[in-house]
Amino acid sequence: MATIASAETHEKAARVRSPGFRLPAWAASYLQAAPLILILGFFFILPILMIAVVSFWDYDFAGLYPAFLTMNYTETLGSWVTWKTYLNTLKFTVIVWALTVFIGFWVAYFLAFHIRRTSTQMILFLVCTVPFMTSNIIRMISWIPVLGRNGLVNSALIEMGIIPQPIEWLLYSDFAVVLAMVHLYTLFMVTPIFNTLMRIDRSLFEAARDAGASGWQILWNVVIPLAKPGIAIGSIFVVTLVMADFSTVQVMSGGQSASVALMMKNQMSLLQYPAAAANAVVLLIVVLMMVAAILRVVDIRKEL
Repeated sequence: MATIASAETHEKAARVRSPGFRLPAWAASYLQAAPLILILGFFFILPILMIAVVSFWDYDFAGLYPAFLTMNYTETLGSWVTWKTYLNTLKFTVIVWALTVFIGFWVAYFLAFHIRRTSTQMILFLVCTVPFMTSNIIRMISWIPVLGRNGLVNSALIEMGIIPQPIEWLLYSDFAVVLAMVHLYTLFMVTPIFNTLMRIDRSLFEAARDAGASGWQILWNVVIPLAKPGIAIGSIFVVTLVMADFSTVQVMSGGQSASVALMMKNQMSLLQYPAAAANAVVLLIVVLMMVAAILRVVDIRKEL
């Protein structure tokens, strides 16, 4: 009886120790990532591939014709109008990026280091987000009665005797485009910088002061280097948004300026979809090169 009981015990122990069927580690990882891969593949990669395919098609006023032609790319890259449009878009991007970095850094710096109470920081940060509760178009158009010939700015300057007649370049100009874009996209720079500054250990400032560093030296040698990941993330947001913006350029310039996105919008309105797709592919490559340049300068993995 003891022998039979001992055999049964060993058999149960063997069943308990039996691992059963297990997936390999690499297969389990791919299985966990499968939902995200499917979503990104269907909503991100597949549309880009479709745009790339259509960019080689032929077209006329009647429709699209599947083919493999490089005509759309040669016409796009061989036109001086395209190069001028790209340069104009890059000009807007650089100016808006520089202004949003400057404004966004100081706003985030004030919220992070000059406001002591966390509740007050959150309230002021929410105040910055209030304009985003309305449409971009509404916020953009709201500048028209302010900058117009008979708008608030010109009327106030004339009444104070500063100018004899209205300033024409305040509205429907490159100045108006840049102003509207800075208004629209500064928060995309404030948020990641503010998040980065809040993670800085305050004891580093005390150590720098004990070492004899001044306020500006602490800012230049401690705060700004540690804020680089946030600045890089905000720069990626601003660069991609400005390069893809067409409504702001169209409305605030009064049709006097052009951008690559506006050029694609006009091509699509004329049913020139392959030409617009070729422009989209070129624009995507340019934006990816700009993002790659930002990532070469700053390693945002520290932020993530």
